[in-house]
Amino acid sequence: MTGIVDSHHHIWRAADLPWLQGEMVPRIFGPYEPIRRDYLVSEYVEEAAPCGISSAVYVQANWPLDRSVDEVRWLRDVHAETGWPTAVVGCADLFADDAPDVLRRQAARTPLVRGTRLQLHWHERPEFRFAAAPDRMRDPVFRRNLAVVADLGWLFELQVFPGQMADAADLVAGFPQLTFVLVHAGMPVDSAPPAVAQWTRGMKLLAELPNVVVKLTGQGTFVHRVDRPLIERVATTCLDLFGSGRCMWGSNFPVEKLWTDLPTLLSTWQDALAGRSAGEIRDVFAATATRVYGL
Repeated sequence: MTGIVDSHHHIWRAADLPWLQGEMVPRIFGPYEPIRRDYLVSEYVEEAAPCGISSAVYVQANWPLDRSVDEVRWLRDVHAETGWPTAVVGCADLFADDAPDVLRRQAARTPLVRGTRLQLHWHERPEFRFAAAPDRMRDPVFRRNLAVVADLGWLFELQVFPGQMADAADLVAGFPQLTFVLVHAGMPVDSAPPAVAQWTRGMKLLAELPNVVVKLTGQGTFVHRVDRPLIERVATTCLDLFGSGRCMWGSNFPVEKLWTDLPTLLSTWQDALAGRSAGEIRDVFAATATRVYGL
């Protein structure tokens, strides 16, 4: 393997992100005081390069939706100065009528943009909730705008909980020409047998759809630690269901920096795949993301 591809990371200036300012509120990843600061590309590269990471995909960091073009413009300038990130996943309000214009303006700013993410996850627990309702992916305006994402040749980063995966499978089936990237391996919330069974059922539904790719990312989100058994279960299930050609690793830094360092996180995932073939390992840590994001 010539280099590792990090398929999911963030950088930011805290002043651009209202959610990093003001009083802390309960969030999906727990207390976040240590990341309420600038996390610039220089710090990311300082952590990533010694781990063998040679390419990285920036994923939108929840700038205000009316500044989503500014986010892409800033990343264009960061890349021009540093060569990082290698590709960008932006954001747009796909429930708004002006979304096509926003998406096309982003595309005109830089060819770095490879797709868009609008978080659709909804949960009974308010701190886990992002979307306004569990079934927003059925919204006709959203689906109309998603067709524009496909027309641009971009992908859509799909972030849902296991309880939403039946609706997600219906959405994916309706857009066979569009690649969907399942964020954080479908966000298994806990390790209780009923929760694991629900997540596994949902993952089987999505694995049947060839235009779904899964990210092996974000597994510290709910447990707030590097949980080796959890990572092993997620890695095994995802590779067995999707195959290595549809799985890719990512750091989710600096969020996962709340509870670990990058070498520990990466080595735990590498250990979880140690019994796999060299080709499978190459897929997960480089080849799949290289293909999916056109790196």
